[in-house]
Amino acid sequence: MIEMYRIIWRVSWRRQLVLIALALAIAALAAAPLEFQKNIINELTDGHLALDQLLLLGAGMLGVILLSLTLKWQLGYRSGKLGEDIIRLLRVRLYTDMIGRPAGSGPPAGTLTTAISAEAEELGKFTGGAFADPVVQVGTLFSVISYIGATQPGLGAIALAMIVPQVLIVLMTQRQVNRYIAERVRLLRGATDRILRSELEQAERDVLDRFDEIYETRRRIFMWKLSTKFVVSAINGFGTVSVLMLGGWLVTQGDTDVGTVVAATLGLGRLQAPTSFLIAFYRQVSATRVKFDLLRELIVTHGTGTPAGPR
Repeated sequence: MIEMYRIIWRVSWRRQLVLIALALAIAALAAAPLEFQKNIINELTDGHLALDQLLLLGAGMLGVILLSLTLKWQLGYRSGKLGEDIIRLLRVRLYTDMIGRPAGSGPPAGTLTTAISAEAEELGKFTGGAFADPVVQVGTLFSVISYIGATQPGLGAIALAMIVPQVLIVLMTQRQVNRYIAERVRLLRGATDRILRSELEQAERDVLDRFDEIYETRRRIFMWKLSTKFVVSAINGFGTVSVLMLGGWLVTQGDTDVGTVVAATLGLGRLQAPTSFLIAFYRQVSATRVKFDLLRELIVTHGTGTPAGPR
């Protein structure tokens, strides 16, 4: 995984720096709407909020939201464009390595076709958000948890306690998923090779058997992923109920206010999105690393002997 990130950084480090800067700005604004919500609710509850104050708070909250959306648009566009550039680079490298090579010395046609059409696209798309996407989500988690913890430490502790077991569960199950992903890629390459180098009638039974194996491999991936998602969702539900119960008790004891509980509940909802994304992103990194190793093995073994670098 470190080697994959090293090559991605070498190819695109200038644009990655811009993406990381945008990601940090987005994360810094993550908790700002919660503060506006808390102030509006508390002032309305106390009956001290005048119309001009309400409009001012609303305008401030809307301004923060629009600024955050603008930064997210820039981030999405730039990361998508970078991903497409890397896809083109990989396809050109794979194709040009094949041209002029003695017959029979390169990879099988099916393997090369699969690498150019599917594997290069998956790796390229990942490159666009390889650094910036986790920065946004980790920064959002830090921003929101810090805000909740600063306003009410007990609620912040619950928010933090929700994340740790989810991370541990994913780390424990992903290795098994990776094994099935690598097996699926090899099976698909083999089936494509068999189709292209044999008569269809002769290859039919072998190819169909490989398709059955691919199906079974995918079924096992689904089982592991969905089981993990079930446990993670249950943890999120428990955390939401715990925040409401503890927050309600603190309000009845006079130790906090309604606005803080509402902001913490909304913040908890905002934590679930980046947590889910980071879990999915880790799975994507892990799965992409498997495909990266297979793709690099194809280039090094049948190409010039060195991984693709910047043009």
